[in-house]
Amino acid sequence: MEIRRALPQDFRELLYCLKMRSKYAILLVFVVGLIIIEKENNFISRVSDKLKQSPQALAEANSTEASPPLTENGSLASLQELDAAFSQLRSHLRNITLQLVGDEDTRPRRHVLLMATTRTGSSFVGEFFNQQGSIFYLFEPLWHIERTVTFEPGGANAVGSALVYRDVLKQLLLCDLYILESFISPAPEDHLTPFMFRRGSSRSLCEDPVCTSSAKKVFEKYHCKNRRCGPLNITLAVEACRHKQHVALKTVRIRQLEFLQPLVEDPRLDVRIIQLVRDPRAVLASRMVAFSGKYETWKKWASEGEAPLQEEEVQRLRGNCESIRLSAELGLRRPGWLRGRYMLVRYEDVARAPLQKAEEMYRFAGLPLTPQVKEWIGKNTQAPHDGSGVYSTRKNSSEQFEKWRFSIPFKLAQVVQDACAPAMQLFGYKLASSPAALANRSFSLLEEAQPSWVT
Repeated sequence: MEIRRALPQDFRELLYCLKMRSKYAILLVFVVGLIIIEKENNFISRVSDKLKQSPQALAEANSTEASPPLTENGSLASLQELDAAFSQLRSHLRNITLQLVGDEDTRPRRHVLLMATTRTGSSFVGEFFNQQGSIFYLFEPLWHIERTVTFEPGGANAVGSALVYRDVLKQLLLCDLYILESFISPAPEDHLTPFMFRRGSSRSLCEDPVCTSSAKKVFEKYHCKNRRCGPLNITLAVEACRHKQHVALKTVRIRQLEFLQPLVEDPRLDVRIIQLVRDPRAVLASRMVAFSGKYETWKKWASEGEAPLQEEEVQRLRGNCESIRLSAELGLRRPGWLRGRYMLVRYEDVARAPLQKAEEMYRFAGLPLTPQVKEWIGKNTQAPHDGSGVYSTRKNSSEQFEKWRFSIPFKLAQVVQDACAPAMQLFGYKLASSPAALANRSFSLLEEAQPSWVT
């Protein structure tokens, strides 16, 4: 009787304890685990029942002439199903533990990768994530690897560069920024460096506590925009990354989506990949301005027509378009490892409706779109006509995205259309049949975006 009278008091104490946050998280892990275990047990029971049946009984149950009796191979297949069920159970429990244990917030930690090529508007779109206070955002950290490690284009060297980029990217998403010390030049001393590429484009690297007192007589090549900071303390940056709720990273140096599979399947990460594309004619027009020295041959051929374009230049253009197309086709095929983790976005759609596309990208990533992000989009998509530099993220976006149509010669547009026709068809970019069609603003070169671009 004393034991029975004691039970209600113990029960009340248990309820009190469950109200504590740490206990609640542990209870939630076990409850969800029990639900999953029950679900998987039902499946396993069905598989076990199959194993107990005789080949003849199984054949009768199937009752189709085309289905042969279950043999030893059939039993092996059932055993493989059983093993797969246990593997799935372990994976579920591991993911739940990673999401709930060690992180006080109930929202899982997300890792967003903005994958693009140069002059596609990636700096502008990257700001959508840079402006969110709970995201640790990095701007083109793979730039240091590209400058330090030399890879010849094509063949095995292209594969080697993709693997190096991928492995460094994985460590960065895990907040291991120390890996960059092997590639930053000059090498950091005591984890301090004034040479972090475009540091000012990452708010997380320019706010407290990462922003330390500036040191006199220290030349900082890439400084913060709105405040003076000392050399980047990589240790403080690592700690800031770990304290932020999510991580986002922009890169134009990864082209092959298939190489990212080990990254996506890493149980420590919850990756969302956004592939940003742009009309290749617009990309070429923008590159001819931003990287003028590299496109002297194109400009001379377009203006003078004296020497034909080198086939190597055209092949490089075709190769870039094909690598982008192949990655997009892979993502849109929805393989198991990418399901729910890939989104295709056109820059033109962002430029026409920036807030709407930002909401779609945040919804895809499972992140909250904050008022600060909305405010930034409002202020930076209605910039003055003369307020946008080559690398500016301030755009009068509704007008900027078609500006290239009036600057690129039609003969250059034709070259791009011939070299990139398959990619343009996939992404919904229409071909211009004449100079008049190219310069006619009332003739849209853009088809409607497909709902299937979010997988």
